[in-house]
Order: sequence, then C-alpha cells, then structure tokens
Amino acid sequence: MSRIGKKYIIIPKNVKIYKKDKYIYVKGKLGILKQKINKNIIIKKLDDKIKLINKKNNIKKYKSLHGLYRMLIYNMIKGVNEGYNKKLELVGVGYKAIGKGQILNLNVGYSHKIVIKFCKEINITTENVKGENIIINIFCINKQLLGIVASKIRSLKKPEPYKGKGIRYINEKIIIKKGKSV
Repeated sequence: MSRIGKKYIIIPKNVKIYKKDKYIYVKGKLGILKQKINKNIIIKKLDDKIKLINKKNNIKKYKSLHGLYRMLIYNMIKGVNEGYNKKLELVGVGYKAIGKGQILNLNVGYSHKIVIKFCKEINITTENVKGENIIINIFCINKQLLGIVASKIRSLKKPEPYKGKGIRYINEKIIIKKGKSV
C-alpha cells in the first residue's frame, strides 16, 4: 500500500465533499472542482477526515494510483479553500506584460505583441515596479491547470543560456554559459 495513500486527508469546515457516479466533487469558498476516481479506489468519509482504500493491494499500478488520488483530492481541497499562485518574471530590456483577469498581453522581443486569453478559472495580474523585472501573477484553484498555464506562458520565450533573457519562474536558477573568448 502507498505510504502517501495511507495518510488521512483533513477536511476544513467550509469545504464540502461528495461522490456522484465515478466522480468526486469538492466545493469550497473559491469554487468547485471534480475528479474522476478509479473504481478500485474506495473513499471513506469519517467526520472531518477522508481515507482512501485500495481494493487491489498487491498490484503495482493500483498502489501508485492510491497515492496519486490521495494527493489529487488533497490538492483539490487546498485549491477550493486557499487557491494556488505562481509567479513568472520577465527578464530583458524592453520586455513588457499587461495582465487583467483572463487576458495577458506580452511584448517579449518579437515583431508582434502576443495576446493570450485564458479560461475563466485563471486570474492573471502583473506587477510593474520601475527599475525591476515585471512579475506575472497567476492565480487558480486547480493546481494542474495552473501548472499548464504557467508552462505555456514560459514556453513563449524560454530563458536563453547566454544572457538569461526570457520568461522564467521566480527563483528559477538559469545556468549562464560563457560566451566566445578571443
């Protein structure tokens, strides 16, 4: 049995969890999320806790699914209660970003501006402080969707290895290569 899957998930007071058909729904103050659950994983609800039980203990596939579904449900509970936030940094002279709601306008060294419209679950804001790099804040209740959106934005202008210019995560270490020596 998975070590992570054995752990209980504590449910906060303002979060409601219910199962319908093959899906588990988590409803909180920030919204509602749903996740399809494998039929070999049983969910037991005890007062303010949830425990996942694996029907087929000896099969490796279901051992890993046991831990996976436990973490997915935990992330859903945290997401509808607190939400998730990722920050990206624009490094480069003349790079600009303007974000409001679901629309992000980027000017990152191409001959044209890049305008991206995201789904309603995503909320994007930008911080422009004079003399510092522009910060793009992405907020979402779905951790998986947040990671996909952040990687999509980063892929538009990955940090290059000689000067480090591009879009990167906050606190991401870029290994700068040495240029040509004469």
